[in-house]
Amino acid sequence: MNNNIRQLIGLVITVIFVQAIYSLWIHPEVQIIEAIALETGAILPRNFFVIVKDLEQQVCFILFIWGIFLCIEKLIHSSAQAYLFDVDLLSDIEDPSSDISDTLDHIDQLPSEIKSTPLVQIISSSLRRYAITGSIQNASEAITPALDSMAIKNEAELSIIKYITWAIPSIGFLGTVRGIGQAMAQAEYAVAGDIGPMTSSLGVAFNSTFVALMISVVLMLLVSYLQRAHDNELVKVQEYCEKYLIRRISISRS
Repeated sequence: MNNNIRQLIGLVITVIFVQAIYSLWIHPEVQIIEAIALETGAILPRNFFVIVKDLEQQVCFILFIWGIFLCIEKLIHSSAQAYLFDVDLLSDIEDPSSDISDTLDHIDQLPSEIKSTPLVQIISSSLRRYAITGSIQNASEAITPALDSMAIKNEAELSIIKYITWAIPSIGFLGTVRGIGQAMAQAEYAVAGDIGPMTSSLGVAFNSTFVALMISVVLMLLVSYLQRAHDNELVKVQEYCEKYLIRRISISRS
């Protein structure tokens, strides 16, 4: 399945899930709390349901859960390929430099899920450079731009998650602006002695920012972990190529 389609499906499922939670649980609870507060003349208590009840918080939770889904998806994808770094994919070839075409044919016969990994693609690129130039140095230098391309691809894949991490606090601040605007419009009631409407609007302002900042911190931690996993993968690819390809060619030619 195309990666963009999979991400879109994840977003749709997240929207449906969060909307169901709000419709079936959070909003009914808030209605009960508001009815009790209205009946007793008390101010709305600052509990979980009141804090997360507004639209801005709902949107933040949608983005948060979707962001977690994207992070987990990428971590699973990276983990599924991690075992290759402990496998000598060229173990059946004593001298990769003796016949490059045979070595490339060996790589082409690998299963498609292995052949499509960045590690195998970089090995193939380095071997093709060696086949053209006959130079170990050129074969080694071919690894660097391939790693740079891999790093750019990893960064591009993280762009949507980083955007979500930035968007969540922004939506929280929108709730703050909305709440303060409503509070200013109800200032006349506060002057008259009824501070209930004004405090309710200020609650919207502060609650939306509070929720947005809390969940964005968690998401930023996951993004940081994912970025480190990608960086470690680049290092492992380089070490693998040096150990199993470049060094083997150098020994066979010496």
